[in-house]
Parts: sequence; structure tokens; C-alpha cells
Amino acid sequence: MFGFGLAIEPQLWALLFTMLRVGAAFVAAPVFGAVAVPLPVRISLAGAISVLALNTGTITPPTEVFALATFVAVIAEVLVGVALGLVLQVAFAAPFVAGELIGTSMGIGFAQAVDPLNGRSTPALGQFLSILLTLLFLSVDGHLVLVELIVKSYEALPPGQAWLSPERLRGIAFFGGYAMLAGLLLALPVGFLLLCLNLVVGMLSRSAPALNLFAVGLPASLLVGVVALFLAMPAMGDYMLVIVHEAIEMTGKLVLAQP
Repeated sequence: MFGFGLAIEPQLWALLFTMLRVGAAFVAAPVFGAVAVPLPVRISLAGAISVLALNTGTITPPTEVFALATFVAVIAEVLVGVALGLVLQVAFAAPFVAGELIGTSMGIGFAQAVDPLNGRSTPALGQFLSILLTLLFLSVDGHLVLVELIVKSYEALPPGQAWLSPERLRGIAFFGGYAMLAGLLLALPVGFLLLCLNLVVGMLSRSAPALNLFAVGLPASLLVGVVALFLAMPAMGDYMLVIVHEAIEMTGKLVLAQP
């Protein structure tokens, strides 16, 4: 119905159809969707993983290429792929929130650096924490888990039945608040010490109004912030691992409805 019946090699069409979900997941996911990753590399990875997904035997693309049902199926495949990568991307925004909070309190919020992952300027401290989170993500084989989730998604959401329910879409949208919560908790150790320092400096300014706060407060904030980062880095690293595991777990729950 509404099809033109264009002749195409069935195996090639099945591969291209499978690459829609895989490619959309890679575009939205962290690490794979980085600007520094060349486009040919993304296409090659999507094609290689699509070949693995085809071996599951659960993928049956529409027979007619230019048909209304085919266009609807293509949109559904892209939606599922973007949802798989978006949940992980939301969790990876936590270091930037933490870096913004800590950098502003330390007085180095003006320090900007070009982020190769996103292709825009970001706070230097947030970029540092983001690189640490990326390394932890790779160290626990998070990229392999993402590939496994993509392959399993064809069993949970086979082509033709890949529309996400309103409850899942609402859960993915509400998961956006996790980035703010995780960023606040990540910045809590350093932020608490800097808050105590600001209280002390405020009391000093009230007791000695002639004291130059900019000459005393800014160096003290910078010194305390660096020392606090050094002391709190092990705890921050442990919580970054929690963020990685939480993001992977929530990807399976929100998108694939895994228990």
C-alpha cells in the first residue's frame, strides 16, 4: 500500500535498515558520538555491529522500500536508537554541572577550553571531570555494554513494533533531572569546603571592613579548591563509577523495559 516496489538486494536492504537504529544510537551516545570520531569510523562501526545484529534472526525489514509503512518503521528505528544513546548522554552531563559549580566557587569559572567531544567551549574543570568519566566508562567496558543493549533491543523492540510507549518516553524525559542531581552530588565534597570558606571570609569582612576581600578571598578559594579536589578525587572517582553503572542500568530499564 502506497509503495513503489523498488527492487533492491534483500540482504543489502536488511543491512541498511539495521544500521538505522545502530547509527542513531552512536550519534546520540557519548564516546561514539564525539566530534573527534570521524564519520567513516562511525559508519564502519555501525555496519559491523549491524552484521552481528542480523545474525540474531529477529530482524525482518519491510519488503517495499518506498512505502508508507517503511517510512514509519524508519522513524521508529531512529527513535529507539536515539533513546538508547540519549540516556547515557544525559548521565555524561553530570561532570559539566559539577565543574560549573566547583569552578564558579573557586573563581576559575572563566577558564574555558575547547571540548573535543562536543565541539564547543566548556569549563576546563568540567572537561577534566568529563574525560575522567569517559575513561571510567571505557574501563568498565561500557561501550561493549552499549553494543550489547543495541543488539538486545531487536528482541525487546523488534522492527515493526519499535514504538516506545508514553510511559517510557516520560521516564526518559524525567531522567534528565538525574544529570543535575548527579552533578550536585559529585560537586558536594569540594563545594561544601568552599562554602565553609566563603562563610569564614564573610565573617572576616564583617569584623574587618577594611580587609580587601579580592586580595584574600580569591587566592584562598583557589588554594582550598585545589586541595579539596586532591583530597576528594578518590571519592569523586567512586561516584563517577556509580554514575556509569546507573546510566547503563537505566538505559536497559527505560528503553528496553528490562527488570
